[in-house]
Amino acid sequence: MARNKRGREVREAVVEKVDGGLAELMPDRDRPRAWTLLVDGAPQSHVDLDDPAHLAFEYQRRLGHIADLVAPPGKPIQALHLGGGAFTLARYIAATRPRSTQQIVERDAALIQLVRRELPLDPQARVRVRGTDAREGLAKIADGWADLVIADVFSGARTPAHLTSTEFLTDVRRVLKPGGFYAANLADGPPLAHLRGQLATAAALFPELALVADPTVLRGKRFGNAVLLGSDRALPVAELTRRSAGDPHPGRVEHGRGLRDFSGGAAAVTDVSAVASPAPPPSVFR
Repeated sequence: MARNKRGREVREAVVEKVDGGLAELMPDRDRPRAWTLLVDGAPQSHVDLDDPAHLAFEYQRRLGHIADLVAPPGKPIQALHLGGGAFTLARYIAATRPRSTQQIVERDAALIQLVRRELPLDPQARVRVRGTDAREGLAKIADGWADLVIADVFSGARTPAHLTSTEFLTDVRRVLKPGGFYAANLADGPPLAHLRGQLATAAALFPELALVADPTVLRGKRFGNAVLLGSDRALPVAELTRRSAGDPHPGRVEHGRGLRDFSGGAAAVTDVSAVASPAPPPSVFR
C-alpha cells in the first residue's frame, strides 16, 4: 500500500490477467475497504468488506431486494449463484441471513483466486465456490435444493447463449424448491429483442414473473440492466415495487398483463436458436 505526500496510506488498484480478460480491483475512495471489480473495463461487482450488506450497483440492489423477499427476514436459505464476480450477493446473503448455505459457480478460475486473495470471504460464511461453467455446475446440484437461484453470468459483457434457453431454465426449475425464486440479471438496449425473448423463455417455465428496470431501459431509450424474477408461487410484487421505487436510481416493476404486453409475442428461446445477449455500446462504460 502506497502513501501520499502527507504520509497517509493510499490504496492502489490491483490489476491482473484472468481467464476472461484483464481484471481490475479499483479502490472506492469513499469507503476505506470497498472495491469495484472490472473485467476488460466493464464493471462487474462492488464489495465493501466492512459492510457486505451495502449494495452499490443498481442491479445488485434489485437482486438484493429479491433475496430479502424469498423468505422471512433473517431466515437462512440455500442459494445458488451462477456467476461469481466478486461474490457480492453471496456476501450480502451471508450478512443478512446468517447460517445460509450457498454455492457459487464461476467459470473463471483465475478470477476466483484473485477475489479469494484480495477480497476474502468471511470464514464463518457457508459459501462453496465451484470453478466450472454455469450450466455444468447447475447440472450437479440436487433436485429441489435451492430457495434462490441467481443468474448473473457475463462473458465479454454478454450473457453466453447456452444460458438463455428453455433447456437451461428447465434445469433451473429442477434445482429450485417449490416456491423458490429464480432471479436473472439481463442486459439489453433498443429494440429490446433479447429482453423480450428472455421473458417469453421464462414464461414457458415459470407461471409467475416480474421484471424490474429503469423506466428508460423499459422504454427502449438506452442500454441497461433489467432483473427478471420467476417463481411457481405468487410474487411479492407490492413490496418489490416499494423497495425498487426507493432506490437511489428508482426502478419500475412490470408484472401480469403489463409484462405480457411488453414481451410483444416474442418466441421462447431454445438451445438451437439461442444467441448471446447483445454487446453494450462503448458509451455505456465511459
